[in-house]
Amino acid sequence: MMRFLISMMLIMLTTNSYAELPDHQEWDTLLKRHVSLLRGGQASEVDYAGMARDHEALQAYLQRISHVSLAQFDLSSTRDQLAFLINAYNAWTVELVLTEYPNLKSIKDLGGLFRSPWRKEFVVLLGETRSLDDIEHGLIRGSNRYEDPRIHFAVNCASIGCPALRNEAYSGAKLDDQLQNQLQFFLSDRSRNRFHNGDLQVSPIFKWYREDFERGWMGFQSLQQFFSQHSALLDLSQDEVRRLNTGKMEIEFLDYDWRLNDRADQDAAVVKITDTKIH
Repeated sequence: MMRFLISMMLIMLTTNSYAELPDHQEWDTLLKRHVSLLRGGQASEVDYAGMARDHEALQAYLQRISHVSLAQFDLSSTRDQLAFLINAYNAWTVELVLTEYPNLKSIKDLGGLFRSPWRKEFVVLLGETRSLDDIEHGLIRGSNRYEDPRIHFAVNCASIGCPALRNEAYSGAKLDDQLQNQLQFFLSDRSRNRFHNGDLQVSPIFKWYREDFERGWMGFQSLQQFFSQHSALLDLSQDEVRRLNTGKMEIEFLDYDWRLNDRADQDAAVVKITDTKIH
C-alpha cells in the first residue's frame, strides 16, 4: 500500500510539474475594448475614460492576481511567469494613471521633483507591496530567469514614446510570438527608429537599457549587432549594414515623448533628436 501511494505521488509530481497561474481574461477583455492600434500595430492609444468606466473590472483583475503567492509563482513555467509579470506591470500602470485621470498630461505628472511615479509602492504582488520599478527592474530584469531584451517592447509606461500597448493579454503559450511581434512593430516604426542623413536614429530605450541588448541575451553582444540582425525591419541596405558593423555609422538617440498615450491624434507627435551619439 505504501509503495502504491509513493508511486501515485511520483506520478502526480511528474505530470503536474508546474503550478498554474491565473488566466488574464479580464485584462484581455479590457485591452480589446479600450486599446486601439495605430499604423498597423506600431503604436497604440488607450481609452482611459473607458478604462475608468470599467474600473471595477480592472480592480477585480488586479485583486485576483494579487492573491498569487510567491511559492505558486515560482512553481510555474518561466513563460507563464514572464507573461504574468508583463500583464501585471501594464495593468497596474493603467491603474496608476486612473488615480488622477483626466487631470494629467503625462504619467510623470504623478511623480514629483524628488519622487518618481515608478518608485511609488502601491502594487500588491507576490506577497509584497511593490513599485512598478520593482516589477520591471527587480522581478523581470534582475531575476536572471528570463534574459530576453524583447521585454522592453512589451512593458508599457503609458506614454506616446513607449512601444505599443498590445491589445491582448500576454500568455505563456503565445509569449514568444507576442514578444517577436512587438519587436517587429517597434523597429518598423519610423517615428521611433529610422535611417536618416547617414545615421541610425533610434528610440532612447536602446540607451536606457543598452546593457540588456549587449549582455548576450538571445545572442546579441552589442547594439550594432542587434540592429544588424534586424536590418530588414529598419530598411537598411547591405552597405548600411556594413557601415553599422564596422563602426562607421553613428547611432543617435531620439527624444522620448512622455505625453500620455490617451486617445488622441498621435500621428501629430513630433520626435526630436538629441545630441547623444555612440560609435
